[in-house]
Amino acid sequence: MAWDQRRRMTPGEARLWTVIRRGRLGARFRRQVPIGDWIADFACFDPKLVIEVDDKSHDLKEAGSREHHLATHGYTVLRFTNREIALNVEFTEADIQATIERLRDAHHEL
Repeated sequence: MAWDQRRRMTPGEARLWTVIRRGRLGARFRRQVPIGDWIADFACFDPKLVIEVDDKSHDLKEAGSREHHLATHGYTVLRFTNREIALNVEFTEADIQATIERLRDAHHEL
């Protein structure tokens, strides 16, 4: 299932993938990563960050369950819509970069 989803990205996922792939933001992301019972759109293992790209059809209750599940595995979740990415990919990129830095800073403080 994850393999099939990697082949069928939404326009927002495809655009975001060009921004975050190959460690461009100082962190390596993978696409459609199984984490427990869920498949994360994009996941980074250091720091533990998941990026979800939603559209109008996403169920908010399911999204909350997914976030809770990922949090129990130690992940922080950033959620963007396809529209947000299309309208301002630079803001999306800056938000991801700031979150990576914040998570790494918090980890170093431990």
